[in-house]
Amino acid sequence: MKILTSTLVLFAVSLSFGQGPATKPAAKPDEPKGQQSEMDRRLKIINQDEKNGVQVRLKDISRFRGIRSNQLMGFGLVIGLGGTGDTRRNPQAAAALSNYLKSINMDAQLSNMEPKNAAWVVVTAELPPFTTNGQLIDVTVSSAGDAQSLRGGTLLRTELYAVGNNEKPYTIAQGAISISGFGAAAGGNQSSTGFSTVGRVPNGGIVEEGAPTKIVYDGKMYLELMDSDLTTASRIQDLINKKYPELGAVAENGQTISVNSPKGVNPINTMAKLEELNVNVDNAAVVIINEKSGAITIGGNVRIAPSVIAVGSISVEIQEQISVSQPNPFSKGETVAVANQRVSATQGEADVAVLAPNTTVADLARIFQELRLKANDIINILQLLRQQGALKARLIIQ
Repeated sequence: MKILTSTLVLFAVSLSFGQGPATKPAAKPDEPKGQQSEMDRRLKIINQDEKNGVQVRLKDISRFRGIRSNQLMGFGLVIGLGGTGDTRRNPQAAAALSNYLKSINMDAQLSNMEPKNAAWVVVTAELPPFTTNGQLIDVTVSSAGDAQSLRGGTLLRTELYAVGNNEKPYTIAQGAISISGFGAAAGGNQSSTGFSTVGRVPNGGIVEEGAPTKIVYDGKMYLELMDSDLTTASRIQDLINKKYPELGAVAENGQTISVNSPKGVNPINTMAKLEELNVNVDNAAVVIINEKSGAITIGGNVRIAPSVIAVGSISVEIQEQISVSQPNPFSKGETVAVANQRVSATQGEADVAVLAPNTTVADLARIFQELRLKANDIINILQLLRQQGALKARLIIQ
């Protein structure tokens, strides 16, 4: 006997109200006093932060023009793989090994090369700003062929170049590969954890030459925000001019603030002073939903117009019982399986919450907690509020 059960849940209605008196959410069973007071304290802090913005250092939300990392790349060879390297179907590893041996004056016939202990790889690294000759950086090694694993391998000397410029290497990489992934195979079955075809060589790259860094442009330096916002840029301009009027800060747009580089003053000192300034950051109202994972993020400036949220449920339960119909002995009948289905439907009471004008994220969090909604319920409610026009924010669905 086998019983199969499936459940279908339907819910969610969102209705707009006119400009009536503000109404509180539907009451729920009282929570313990300690939990409620802690929740109220957190919501009070959230409301205050929504009004004033979050205070952060300039160094955490911006960078100076010209100070940037540079990507490096090169092709190399990993050896010592114990049979988990490239196969003959991928001749690049054998060719790379043959060329390497020739470069050290060793004669090697390509036809005699067995690449299973070697792998052809792509080596990448990020060259930080202000890096000088002799400094060490981490490099990432990725299989470019059909190797099963790079575990236990050693990267041979590999020159790394700036992308699109093969004239001079900025870094020389070499060393033992560290891998967090693991893979095993036996009897035609495979099992793996993580990725064993990608690894790192900690401090495996020696910088030969740092990338040139330009900070001052015609007597000016440019502070660039990571997230463009006109309000934040204007606040930074006013803050700098109040603290250091000689710098003559100008917000050129929502992302760039220009400042003068005083003559006779080290630009590094000027940048260090500016990076330590604290500013209240203003962000646009955005709601981001990832439907795959069910994750939801709601910005602090999100507001909701007067609305009603009604969440009800209709549950349909289908039970299927398999029974066997067997004929009498020596009869001409056949044994058959018969599915007996029983369908039942129940409708639960709807939970209703009323959203007052200018409902904030803190209010919304309290309402969702009181309604005890699941992630999928919240996602659908937010989408309905946006379609209705009550959600005053940009809705991004990933």
